Parts: sequence; structure tokens; C-alpha cells
Amino acid sequence: MFDYITIGLTPPLMIAMAFTLPIFTLAIKRKAFYDIYALTATTIALMLTAYNYYLVFYVAKRPIAYPFGGWPPPIGIVYEVDALSAYFGVFIAAVMLMISLYSVWYLRGVSGYEWYYTMLLGLEAGMIGCVYTGDAFNLFVMLEVLSVAAYGLVIFYRMSHEAIEAGIKYSLIGAVATTIYFIALVFIYGSFGTLNMADIAYKSRGGGEFPFSYMVVGNIHLASAIALALSMWAFTFKAAVVPNHFWLPDAHPAAPTPVSAALSGLVVKVGIYAIIRFLYTIYGLDSLHTIANVVSIVMKLLIILGALSALIASALMVVQNDIKRLIAYSTIMHVGLIVISMSIGTKLGIEAALYHTVNHGIGKALLFMSAGVLIRVAGSRNIDEMSGVGRYMPLTSFTLTLAVLSLEGLPPLAGFFSKLLLYEAFIDSGLAIMAVVLVVSSTFALLAYIKLLYGAYFKLPTKELGRVRESWTYLMPLAVLAALLVVLGVCAPIFVDEVLTPTSSELLNPLKYVSAVNEVVKALGG
Repeated sequence: MFDYITIGLTPPLMIAMAFTLPIFTLAIKRKAFYDIYALTATTIALMLTAYNYYLVFYVAKRPIAYPFGGWPPPIGIVYEVDALSAYFGVFIAAVMLMISLYSVWYLRGVSGYEWYYTMLLGLEAGMIGCVYTGDAFNLFVMLEVLSVAAYGLVIFYRMSHEAIEAGIKYSLIGAVATTIYFIALVFIYGSFGTLNMADIAYKSRGGGEFPFSYMVVGNIHLASAIALALSMWAFTFKAAVVPNHFWLPDAHPAAPTPVSAALSGLVVKVGIYAIIRFLYTIYGLDSLHTIANVVSIVMKLLIILGALSALIASALMVVQNDIKRLIAYSTIMHVGLIVISMSIGTKLGIEAALYHTVNHGIGKALLFMSAGVLIRVAGSRNIDEMSGVGRYMPLTSFTLTLAVLSLEGLPPLAGFFSKLLLYEAFIDSGLAIMAVVLVVSSTFALLAYIKLLYGAYFKLPTKELGRVRESWTYLMPLAVLAALLVVLGVCAPIFVDEVLTPTSSELLNPLKYVSAVNEVVKALGG
């Protein structure tokens, strides 16, 4: 059990590295130190999450639970990493490393870089903590760590009225969302007498008694219905699902470009992760009849909200002139497609959702960071004012185009294969109308992307910029992300067989998640 100490070490270490960083400001003023510190921290995070992935997939070949302080669950806090957690963890750490490397270039000449890196590392610590925790209350704590860091990053340009307005809107509604989730925890604890995820999963499937099992109205377990409704409201806010999407188009333009990449590529995916964890592990269609009915209703509602997200956001993409707002609405569209797929309840639907989650996260980070370079040179986010600026930076324009093509679904890039899998999942589940939603939303998005590429590259320049030198500092992370889109596309069959299939199978068999905690309890003599 304690051989797997890296499971428990990863989030606390990241939190420690993030929030000890300000101490160095008392003695060290050189930006290079903070650049190296952030890159070292994010590299360590990637190494740890990759090792944890290796442990789960190839050594233990099952979920691994780690109890803090030797306290047996469900009394003590447990970090539990299964295939889903390991998958999200290494994905988050890899993209965050690229964002940190890009930030080295982006922060040149910008003051406050030490606080920027503190919040960026805090954001990563919160995200990894969210996907690693095996305790529903600790998920609330890690969501707060993530959220506070995100609010600070959105408002980083504190002299900008736009940033202040976006940050206040994001933080106020975000605080309401996490508070609502906290209220949901009250109903969960009242129903099951525990907040340990594995323990709840066991009891929700009839494996043990829970105090308020008599709270049944018709065929619905009332406490579980309230808990799921409140939790889903909070998680759909974090994931920017309609109607809880309104914060994202304001936050992205106001935030620094690497922060926009993190929000769009990663932070919204934590909301996706939490929804999956609640609908498949904690509860599930295999739960007691009165609870399974609640889960089924929630899934149907999420399918509708996902479809609305895809259609509304893709239509709004077409009318945007601010390049960052256009990309932000693209995020809402893709999240909608992911939510539809994961709410179908089938193995293929889960695999398609997980595949598109990673492909969209990488593609969106690449698109935001490529666009950020063009914005910096053009001095404007307005597509009309960026006329032909991409012609002066052919390598950056290439990565921008590659990201667009992947997000739109052009072979052999990764986005094509995950969209194909989404299409198959919709048809296979009998939801042909959702396949139509996929096609229609992609068509709207194509019109918006054509406008973006035409304005940034094909449109004749309105001013002479002279020789623009492209920097290896930002080209390196762009090249890595672009290569990942190609590799994930070319190796799609291998990725599905080796990663997605085991992950989806484990999600549909939550007793493996439960058994990992039971082994810890036995080992500790609980």
C-alpha cells in the first residue's frame, strides 16, 4: 500500500511548490529564477503523474488507494487513482508543462510574474488534486484551490477594466457553484453517512445500510436526487455547459493567453471529470433502483444541455470578431459534444468522450497559444485588425492551422478520429439526432474557423511589419502540442485499445474502485 507513495505525494507536493514560491520574492528578483522554478515544478508533476499512470495501468493493473496519515477510510482522507484519474492526471500535467514553457516567452516585459507562476502552479495542484482524490469533501477543497487560482489568473491584468469585470463575474458565480456543491455534500452524508467515494459507491449499490434510505418519493430516492442535482449544477458551471457557460467567453479574452489555454483546455475538463466520477463511480445506472432512476434522468437532461451547448456556441462562433471569444465559444461547443457522449451510458460513449476530451484539450491549448503570438504581434484581438499578420510568422500560422483542422475533424489528425468515435457512439445508441447535432455544429464552427484563418493569414496585410522573428521559446511547446495531435491521430487504434478500452471497462465496473479501498482498510486493521 505504502509502496505507492507517489499517489499521495503528487498533489501535496504541487501545492507546497506553488505556495512557497512567494517566499523567494523576499530575496530573488530575477525573472529567470521563476521561469526555471515553474518549469521544474511542472516537469516534476508530469514525471509523477506519468509514473502513477504506469503503476495503475502496468504494475497494479487496478485502482490504487493511498490513506493519508495512516487513517483507514472512510474516516481518513484517501487519494485513489484508477484508470480515469491516471488518464486525466497525465493529460493535465503534460499540457501544463507546455503552458509553463510558453509563459516564459509570454511574460517577457510583464511585471508580477512571480505571482503569476504561484497561481499557475496552484491551478495545476488543484486540478491534479481534483482527479486524484477519493473523498467527496476533499474534492470540494481541491475545487476551491483550483478556483481561487483561476480567479486570480483571470484578473492578472488588474489595471484592465475588462479583466476586473470578467474576474468578478467568474469569482462570484464560481463561489456560488462551489457552495452549492458543499450543500450537495450535506445530502450525500445524510444519505450514506460517509463522504468516501468508494464507500458511497458500495452503499449506493446496496452493499450497506444508509441512514435515510426511507427518503423515497415514487421511484426516486429524494436525497440522492437533490445531491445529484446540486452537484451537476456546480460541475456544469466548471465545465461551461449551457446555461452555465456565460463566464467563459468573458474570462478568456480578459485573461493572459496561456491562462486562456489552461482554462479552455484543462479547467473545464475537471468539471467533465467530476460529472463522470459521480455518474459512473459514486452513483450509476447499476445502483439501487431508486437511485438509478435519478441517474438516468440526470443523464437525459445532460444530453439535452450538451446538444444546446454545441448548437448555440457554434452559431455564436460565426458572429465573433474577437479571436479569443471565438475560440472560447468553440470550447463550449466541444464540451457540449463530450457531455452528450458521456451521458449516453454506453462503453463506446465513454470512450468517445474521453478521447475527445484529450484531443480537444491539446488542440485548444495549441490554438489559443498560436493565436496569442499573432495577437502580440498585431497588437489586437480583433480578427479584422489582424489582417495578414500570420504571413510574417509561417511556423506559428502552421500550428494555428493544424489546431483548427484537428478541432474541425480533418484526417489524419486526432480530432478526426475522436469525432468519428463520437458519431459512432451516437448512432450506436440510437441517438441519430445527436449525430446531426455533431454535423451541424461542426459546420457552423467551420465557417468561423474560415473567417479566422482568412483574417489572420490569407487577407492582405494593412500595414508593413517588417521582419518578424519567431522565438523558439514559444515554438517549442507549439511544436510538441502539434506533434501530439498527429501522433494521437495516427495511433488512434492503439490508443483506443491500450488506454480508452481499459478505462471505460473499469468505469463500468465500480467494484474495482471499491475493492482498492477495502484492501487499505484491511491492511490498516480497520
